[in-house]
Parts: sequence; C-alpha cells; structure tokens
Amino acid sequence: GRPIDRYIDYNFEMVEPTGKEVKVEIRGETVTCKIHKVDCYGNMPLYLLDTNFPGSKHGWMTRRLYGGGEQDRVAAEIILGVGGVRALRALGIEVDIYHLNEGHAVLCGLELIREKMQNQGLTFHEAWKRTRREIIFTTHTPVKSAHERYPLDFLEYMGAFNGLSREEVKEIGGDPFNMTAAALLLSYMANGVSKLHGRTTCRMWKEVDQAACIISITNGVHNPTWQHPAIRRAFEQNGDLEAVHRENKQRLIDYIREKRQVQLDPDVLLVGFARRAAPYKRSDLIFRASELINPLLEEGKLQLVFSGKAHPNDEIGKSIIEQLVKMERHYGQRVVFLENYNMEIARLMVQGCDVWLNNPRRPMEASGTSGMKAAMNGVLNLSVMDGWVGEGVQHGISGWLIDSELNKQLNAEQQDEQDLRQLYRVLLDEVIPAYYHNREHWREMMRASIDMAHWQFSTRRMIREYFDLMYKPAFEAQNSPSPSPLPG
Repeated sequence: GRPIDRYIDYNFEMVEPTGKEVKVEIRGETVTCKIHKVDCYGNMPLYLLDTNFPGSKHGWMTRRLYGGGEQDRVAAEIILGVGGVRALRALGIEVDIYHLNEGHAVLCGLELIREKMQNQGLTFHEAWKRTRREIIFTTHTPVKSAHERYPLDFLEYMGAFNGLSREEVKEIGGDPFNMTAAALLLSYMANGVSKLHGRTTCRMWKEVDQAACIISITNGVHNPTWQHPAIRRAFEQNGDLEAVHRENKQRLIDYIREKRQVQLDPDVLLVGFARRAAPYKRSDLIFRASELINPLLEEGKLQLVFSGKAHPNDEIGKSIIEQLVKMERHYGQRVVFLENYNMEIARLMVQGCDVWLNNPRRPMEASGTSGMKAAMNGVLNLSVMDGWVGEGVQHGISGWLIDSELNKQLNAEQQDEQDLRQLYRVLLDEVIPAYYHNREHWREMMRASIDMAHWQFSTRRMIREYFDLMYKPAFEAQNSPSPSPLPG
C-alpha cells in the first residue's frame, strides 16, 4: 500500500549521438559531457548532456534526475548551466536569448560573464550588465523556502564559481547563494506562470534590489498531445460532444477494469484527481467529511479515480498516496487509485473523467496544467481559484469554483475546513444535480469549457506571449545603439 521507487533501464534508441563533447570542472576534476540529440517527435532539437557513458567515473552526475544529495544536484546544475552554454558553442548554435526555467540553470549566467571577461576584456560589472540583456527567467515555486540556497564554501568546493571570485559570486547571489535571487539579478525580465502567481512572486522577492521586472505569462498545454481528436472535431463541427465523451469515459473505465479489476459504472458521475503528491494539493480533502462522502459512494451517485507520484525523496508525498490507497480499499468498487502514473494514464483521465477536482491551498498552486488538459476535453473543472483557474473558469458556465478568493486571515487548518464545506456545497447543490437532472446544461458547460481552454491555455498562445512580451524586448534592448535601462 505504500509507493516504492524502481529505476528502470530504458531503451534510448531515439537519442542520437552528435559526436561532440564539452568539458566542465567539478570538484577540481575535469568532467567530460557527451552531447546527444532528440528530434524524432516533431520537436525542435533537444540536446542532452551525459556523463554516464562507459569509461566515465562521473556517471553519477547525470544518472538520475532525482535522488542523491546536494553534491549530485549541484554537479548536475554545473553541467546544465556551464556545460549547456559550452554545448551550444560546440554545436555552432547562435543564441539570441537564454531562457532559464527555474533556478537550476542559473550558472549559465556565470559562464556568460566569464566568457565576456576572458574573451572581450570586460570588467565583471560590464560583463554582468551585458549578460543581463541575454537572459530571461521563469520561476514556478510560490514557496520561498523551497528555492535552492547553498553556502558559498560548498559552491566553491564544487567548482561552481567557474573562474569568478568569491566576492563576485556573492554579489550576484548572496551567502548562502540563492539560486532564484541570482536568476533575478542575472535576467533582463522574469515571469510567473499565472497572473496570481506573478503577483505572489513579486511579493516574495520584493527585497531583491535591482531584480528583473516580474510579469505573468500563464502556462499552456500542447493540444495535440492532450485533447482527444474526436472531441476537437466535434467542437469545431458543432457535433455531439457528449457522445464522444462517453467513448472516452468508457476507454478509461476499460483501462481501470484491466489494471485494477474494478468495474466502474459509465452512468455514474466520475470525478478525477491526478497530479504530483504534495501536501498543499490536499488530494484527500474530499474524504475528510465521511458523513457526506459515504452516502454518495454507497448510493452510487459518485465514483472517484486518483493517480499520482511522489518525488523519490518525499516521504510525506508517499504517505499521501498510501492514504489514497487505504481509501480505495475502504470504499471498494467506487474509489480507484491507478499506480505507475505516466502520460498514458494522465491522458486517459483528462479525457475520460466527467469532473476534474483541484483543491490546493491558496496561493500554493503556481499554475496547474492538468485542469487545462481536462477543460479542453470538455471535462469540467471543480476547483479553488488558484493558479490558472481564476483566468478561465466561470462558475456554473465552464466549470465550478469552490471559493472565489483567499482569506488571508485563515490559517491552513481553517482554510481546509472552509474549503471542505464549499467543496461539498458546490458538489451537492450544483454538480450532482446538473449531471443527473440537467444534461442540456451539462452539454452547454462542456462546450463552454473547451471554448475557454483550447486557445487561451494552449502552448501556442503561451509561446506567442513569451516571444512578444519577453524575447523580443530583451533582444531589442541588447541590439539597441544605446540600450534602455534594465527594467525593475
């Protein structure tokens, strides 16, 4: 009943060797990184740096994405940041803008500064100022304590200074060195990943003097990957969305029967919840009122399907999944947990559930994308107003909101209690009656949900905004005869 971590040897035939390699210095040793390429999925080329090859004693640095301690993490971040810039040089790729996603690649900025000082004879501050016009930064984590910090002594031991002096590195990121604060001081512009998150981020980092201007660009999802083609056609041709959805729902039910030997009822309201296991997401919230959930499940008015994974080092996340599995065993044929969460399960769920439940503690959800995927399939969101939801879902029109705003006077326990009451009020008074007694309204909501999501929360819209609002201004600033002041 408790998750275990199993590391599988995958077949990487889709990864092509480029025949090129770069070297970085880590812990006083020269580390060779081979450069691989993946471009077989209709994607722009993705380049991967690898130290885990025969004959290398540094394979531990890139063997796993997660796991290990701080040395593993910083070694990987030196490879990503410093090695990433050197890989682009080795491949002959001309770069207009470096876009850093979270603080993991922030050492890219130190490499760019080192290059300018060494190759162009610039002073540290001249190189830093010029580098800032080449970088933009996206941050995701709305919890300040979750942002990486490392003592300067440790970074120096790891070789992360990359030729800069201790004083120069400290000026960029402080001591302990704050990866996110450093990224804000190395960037021309920065962004949060929803409007609410952008405001939260501004409050979090307001004390960082000369930080990049922080705007908001809401995440999006890739329609061809997540939206079922038949749903898209039915929407575009004004066809029968409900008939297509019944087929998608049956496909999910068949998968559950095959994998879990549980037979769900296609005529009963199916609510889904699938995401990373983290305490703030409150995956067990709906079970905290047994006097309400028990009759709904026993009388066959509701069935629930869950899935998700925890970070390998997150014992609390694993305990959350353990509790969900206990709920499955307690409620029998009405509650299901699908193990080994992956893209196949995610796709089946965001296409096949009737309602998508989302109840994080505010303002902890930076964006949240699973609800976007559900919405563009006509699966109706039942959500607190956090992350992307406040920009899209209209209550009773394209989904339902559990609560309209965050009451800052409430502590976590009080917020849980308030949201639990609101969840059941909306579920009992609006969602269930609409599903069983007002199918015409339900069909209208499905269409409104797809209409709301299919462009507004797509990656096409997101990339367009990154280009217009960040890439283009940064590029114009670095190429201006008299560069404008840095925004901030």
